[in-house]
Amino acid sequence: MLYRVRQFWRTISLKTDPHALEQAKALLTKAQWQLFLRLQPGEQSHALAMYFNLLQQGENQSDLLVAALLHDVGKLRYRMNPVERAMVVLAQAVLPGQAQRWGSLPLNAWDGMPGWRKAFIVAEQHAEWGAKMAQEAGASPLTESLIRQHHDTACEENEIMENSLLHKLWLVDNES
Repeated sequence: MLYRVRQFWRTISLKTDPHALEQAKALLTKAQWQLFLRLQPGEQSHALAMYFNLLQQGENQSDLLVAALLHDVGKLRYRMNPVERAMVVLAQAVLPGQAQRWGSLPLNAWDGMPGWRKAFIVAEQHAEWGAKMAQEAGASPLTESLIRQHHDTACEENEIMENSLLHKLWLVDNES
């Protein structure tokens, strides 16, 4: 829980380092860069922290590094404010099953739904949306798969390399 409080604080207080942005830009295609730039500053900082954490670990697999930078682009479908983010984080920690059920409705089914549910839908479904957005921006099938599954520690149907990369992405997402 302390990790989530620190992550929340970083999300609302950090500014993005221009030098770090240049390094990310060099890795991404123009369309991927445009997606990245649409992220909120706190989301950009989180993605850059993941990216640099992987680099410090000696990782140089481009699909993994691109996935680190773009893993949260699905959140662009609905921008959560800090209160909504805090609500989701707390619910996921205290009532994980209920938070998952609140997020199970598809985005296009939320007309007339209480606004607070939208944040849970985004939290639950942003990985799938982000994978599709990354694919449309020219991401490789492996990058797309890593983004889609970035909340999973590993998936049985994946190949060994993909499982290893997915586990690394999951680890840095939960550390950064």
